Amino acid sequence: MNVVIVEDEKPAARRLERMLNVEGIVVVKTLHSVAKAKEWFSENKQPELIFLDIQLSDGLSFEIFEDIKITSSIIFTTAYDQYALKAFKLNSIDYLLKPIDKDELQNAIKKYIHLKPTEEKQQASIPMKQIQQLLASYQNSYKERFTVKVGQHIRSIKTEDVECFYSENKASFIYTKTGRSYPIDNSLEQLAELLNPLVFFRVSRKYYIHIDSIKDIIAYSNSRLKIKMNTYQEDEIIVSRERVKEFKIWLG
Repeated sequence: MNVVIVEDEKPAARRLERMLNVEGIVVVKTLHSVAKAKEWFSENKQPELIFLDIQLSDGLSFEIFEDIKITSSIIFTTAYDQYALKAFKLNSIDYLLKPIDKDELQNAIKKYIHLKPTEEKQQASIPMKQIQQLLASYQNSYKERFTVKVGQHIRSIKTEDVECFYSENKASFIYTKTGRSYPIDNSLEQLAELLNPLVFFRVSRKYYIHIDSIKDIIAYSNSRLKIKMNTYQEDEIIVSRERVKEFKIWLG
């Protein structure tokens, strides 16, 4: 069995490759973006199986199918919870939640081997209409508004009106583009499953920022970056050194 891994997080890709090697599976190529995947699949013979991360640095992996007819079997990998993946199960062998568990990986491979004859006979890629439906389903799974308490009143804030999220004294806050700050019930860890990663980026343990709210980016000490926001000036926002490379990719 030969497989291709499409995964933008290089440590996660290396870990998955090691796990597959233990199972006696050869990884012929690891690709880290939608663009690279389109290029490689257009020039090379397709593998038997693809491990496909859903959210890549330059977009959703479903965009690959818009230009390339993929006949390989697919196992999706994702950091997002099961509720966002119900539709995907209909069009793939399986999906694995990250960090990938050894037993779940083995079960997915067994499932692929069991279904392989049927897949080979069909030789059919996912229809474009279904790709578009999956794309819409995935994008719509992100939170579009947050409810906050203002005195005795409840207010709804659209995600598009948020400049950043931040944590302070073990509490989390939402900061709007109008310069108002409100406490929220969600932790920054929970926001990872609620926010669209194409729009929001966690630059440090303390901050999630909106891409349209960045006013300036300044080189900072120890290979870090300092972010100036359009409105938020309560504290310095520093991109941690470990996140600088990923942050630059996110910016495009």
